Amino acid sequence: MKYFLATLVVAAAISCATPSDFKNTFLNPAPRVSYERKLKREFPESAAWIAAHENALATPRTVKLPHGGNGIFKTAEFPVYSYRFELKPGEVLETEVLTDSVGQQVFIDLYSAENTSEPIASNSRDGHAIKFSNENATNYILTVQPEAGLAGNCIVLINKSPMYGFPVAGKGNAAIQSFWEAPRDGGKRTHEGIDIFAKKGTPVVAVTDGVISDTGDRGLGGKQVWQRNGLFGHSLYYAHLDEIAVTSGASVKIGDTLGYVGNTGNAKGGPPHLHFGIYKGFGGAVDPLPYVYQTKKVTAADFSGPKANKTKKRTVASSNRRK
Repeated sequence: MKYFLATLVVAAAISCATPSDFKNTFLNPAPRVSYERKLKREFPESAAWIAAHENALATPRTVKLPHGGNGIFKTAEFPVYSYRFELKPGEVLETEVLTDSVGQQVFIDLYSAENTSEPIASNSRDGHAIKFSNENATNYILTVQPEAGLAGNCIVLINKSPMYGFPVAGKGNAAIQSFWEAPRDGGKRTHEGIDIFAKKGTPVVAVTDGVISDTGDRGLGGKQVWQRNGLFGHSLYYAHLDEIAVTSGASVKIGDTLGYVGNTGNAKGGPPHLHFGIYKGFGGAVDPLPYVYQTKKVTAADFSGPKANKTKKRTVASSNRRK
């Protein structure tokens, strides 16, 4: 009878859980969840370790990316480093935590600032890094917490990079001279893209892998190439070309030449440039700047060794510790 009742209880619990709940809870729990279960079994102060993380989520330090600094883990404390920052659509978060301890876990978790009940990305059990591609303009909270009892030094690096490569060979941020929503035709419309200026004939290259969905010489864009990166990905628009170097249906890799900078279409008579646009899914245009804009990165060399101490580089945010 006892066995029968126990079976009913387990069955009822499983029937109330969704497939994803069952998978996350029993089959493939996040590294932090697995560790918390172990901690509760083996460590008498597990509640304080968990509470330290909850407090860090509620009181993050606001930073601007890129950001990095030195930190320290102490055995007698429960340090948690917590950061709040914004990512724009098209930006990729690249986080890494370097430690001088081997074989011990550090938990890195990324949360939406609007909902911190579950992380949207976490590091693997044997890795100390997260890479996350963002498609929403929102704020995030990142937490860094060592396993209980871990002592040593760390360096936290939080960088961002564009989702795509740059569309004009040999050029970079400085060549972008006309931006999203700039007025056009006396204010009758706005600019749905960015303009990248370069010498006529400079190669225009694919910013990512994909398929050429259309080419032609028509309308405001003149000679133009359209590319799709996946069935439900973006439509990428390269316009005002002097020449087109690909055909519809062709598969291309990042860096392949699609055409050459020109001034066709409504750019006729003006300085040569590429109009680059991004259309999300099958919807409207989005600002392409974050998808291609290169940001300087912080590295471990910026925050370690005598040089970092001498120049007083930034340090990791004050952690939430056991009081």
